[in-house]
Amino acid sequence: MIVEGLLTTVDAEGRVNVAPMGPVVRQNWAQMVLRPFEGSQTLANLRGTSRAVFHVVDDVELLARCAIGCREPPPPMHYSKEARGWVLDQACRWYALQVERWGGSPPRLELQARVTASGHLRDFVGWNRARHAVLEAAILATRVHRLPADQIAQTLDFLAPLVYKTGDEAEHRAFALLVEYMERELGRPLLQTDHAQRILSGCRARR
Repeated sequence: MIVEGLLTTVDAEGRVNVAPMGPVVRQNWAQMVLRPFEGSQTLANLRGTSRAVFHVVDDVELLARCAIGCREPPPPMHYSKEARGWVLDQACRWYALQVERWGGSPPRLELQARVTASGHLRDFVGWNRARHAVLEAAILATRVHRLPADQIAQTLDFLAPLVYKTGDEAEHRAFALLVEYMERELGRPLLQTDHAQRILSGCRARR
């Protein structure tokens, strides 16, 4: 199965990168397949260290910020000797990974990784429809230059009512943040229907 979460990696200078990742989880969480895109900072860091920490999260604002590369301020985290890497304080669970085999081909590689340690920080609260919708928007944001703009716009029009009707202020803030980022990157408005545009205005007002 594919589990969406956040991955921390470290570059040669010791800088921590936090990015969304949806690994394929195998053998009762004993192994994972990471699928980073060619040219990403995550892949560059993995080539240098072969180590990462995957996090199961339920904080959609954190996920949205990391999806668009917001580093200031960086999310709270701490170095874990057990994980041999950086653990996000707001995560529910973490899994330390050691990449053991490289495969796949550009633009997306497949890295076979073994779980070397794991930890529980707090219970997983769960995801409602709004959080799932924000997750889908975050995935779009990571692929904003790989997908047709019209396809992104149609998907956001579909997601907007789910966020507005079933989400709270955190989901509204996260959704507005992602839409505004994608609009800046593409240089055009994305929400096409009047209904979706009113919803976005409402999300902005609740920030």
